[in-house]
Amino acid sequence: QCGDYGKSFSRSSTLSKHLRTHTSEKPFPCTDCGKRFRQSSRLTQHRRVHIGQKPYRCGDCGKIFAGKSNLTHHRRTH
Repeated sequence: QCGDYGKSFSRSSTLSKHLRTHTSEKPFPCTDCGKRFRQSSRLTQHRRVHIGQKPYRCGDCGKIFAGKSNLTHHRRTH
């Protein structure tokens, strides 16, 4: 259970992930540039910058993006 919010989690890993939002703990470092992340999924997304992977394509214009949120933001321009 989260001491700040009283929110309960069914999995201890989910609680651990949540608790990092209250601290400055960033246990997932990028081996290329040293930038650190609270969540492994954010590190995975960041690594695409270094390897040039852009798996998200706009269906309207064909522009490609490394992150889904970047595509979502871009699509608002159409």
